[in-house]
Amino acid sequence: MKKLVLLFLVWLGCGVNAFSQSDPVLLRVNGEVVTRSEFEYSFHKNNSMAMLEKKTPEEFLDLYIDYKLKVSAARSAGMDTTQSFKEELASYRRFLAKSYLTDTAAEEEQARKLYDDMKNSVSVSQVQVMHIFKYLPQNASATAIRNASSKMDSIYRLLRNHSTADFSQYVAQYSDDKNKFWVSWLQMPEEFEKVAFALNKNEFSEPFFSPQGIHIVKVLDSKSIPPFKEMRGELIRRLNNRYKTTSISDPVVEKLKKEYQFVSYEENVSELMRQGQTDRVLFKIGEKSYSGQDFLLFSKNHPRELNLQYHDFVVKSLLDYEDERLEQKYPDFKYLMMEYRDGILISEISNREVWGDHLDDEAELEEFFRTHKKDYYWPTPKFRGIVVMSQQKKPLKLIKKAIKKRDFDEWETSLKEKLTPEQLLNVQYELGLFAAGENKYVDYFIFKKEKDVPLGPFPYVNVWGEKIKGPEKYEDMRGPVMFDYQLFLEQEWVKKLRSKGKVEINQEVLKTVNNH
Repeated sequence: MKKLVLLFLVWLGCGVNAFSQSDPVLLRVNGEVVTRSEFEYSFHKNNSMAMLEKKTPEEFLDLYIDYKLKVSAARSAGMDTTQSFKEELASYRRFLAKSYLTDTAAEEEQARKLYDDMKNSVSVSQVQVMHIFKYLPQNASATAIRNASSKMDSIYRLLRNHSTADFSQYVAQYSDDKNKFWVSWLQMPEEFEKVAFALNKNEFSEPFFSPQGIHIVKVLDSKSIPPFKEMRGELIRRLNNRYKTTSISDPVVEKLKKEYQFVSYEENVSELMRQGQTDRVLFKIGEKSYSGQDFLLFSKNHPRELNLQYHDFVVKSLLDYEDERLEQKYPDFKYLMMEYRDGILISEISNREVWGDHLDDEAELEEFFRTHKKDYYWPTPKFRGIVVMSQQKKPLKLIKKAIKKRDFDEWETSLKEKLTPEQLLNVQYELGLFAAGENKYVDYFIFKKEKDVPLGPFPYVNVWGEKIKGPEKYEDMRGPVMFDYQLFLEQEWVKKLRSKGKVEINQEVLKTVNNH
């Protein structure tokens, strides 16, 4: 049973006090307070990003309660106390704080330097490419990497030995990414850019690794480097994405000195410069004093000339003082931090309750598919089988014999056992489920939609398998089944959270959202 508790008597007792505040409490979820301004921030952000109909505060509140219940569940599980959580949140805060502590003049200078470096390093600003790409997850096994690498080496040899080969056909046949796209400098991983920008138009690369997998890249077109004025905004964006700005300009420091009434005790500073140490107060920022002992601790980790050390100490002290007050000074900063914090927690708890092991459990997915099989269908039949292209006739006969009377899931293993490594190099094959229009050979042999098919360097082609009317196992609809199962788990989890959670809504404050 859903426990959505409206504690009007409680709210009535503190109502006068709440409404006397500029930011009254709108909601409590398992004891956690949500103020009106916090709710409004999320409400406006959600509606600004909404692609379809925007929600009213009352409609959004229902989703927001689910959101906060998940955060509460993560906290109850101790996920906000782990070292990894603390480190990730601290890392994001450092990143976010820099935009509040950096002067735009420094960004301008760095963008100009990046532009000059680009002109000295490359001759074009963008290249249009297509690639034969095999995705490899970060946890890919050594065997998977070895097999993928061997396959890409074979494809590369075929391309190199057949000068008339159509690169796009190989992309369509073998690549996990079949689109051509433009690449800008500092947009892709460095391993990819290093290769792509070194190629001339219509050249293709040898196989190479990137953090995403293995590529064979071909350059289709390029664009010259435009004037700095046209690239300035994009360069700053790329800098923020790839690099971390560390320089802070003097105007920022001077602004903070005025704002926090910085006071320097020059006699004590002179003593430090003469003797190299002092116990006296060197300066004050706001109500906080900084002594020679504070400087001594700083200097141990920042070896430089004494006057430069002291300058750095003053700058760092001012920036740290400002950094500690960012949440108080800037509501957007505070809400972005809360949003990111909650996002980490929801991701962790959702991984445990919804994503994680559930979506890797073949038995669970098969059971869900079997229970909801009537929900999954195809508008037209598909073909489950194998398409084999060979440079010689003999491998076709061997493959036909290898898969005979074997389950489809065993076909690939069986043909690899029957064919020698040399024969496999002269063969291309694709196993899977094919709809009409997805494979030209299946269209020709099975769906009878192609009148003629060019054979290219592999003149011997055959297709084995069967045409099926609808999905027979969850793998036939893996994507939709996994999506639906995830949605099912999410709904069941939210029901559980709702039944156990305690939610208190101040309806009077809710009425004032966007109206105060």
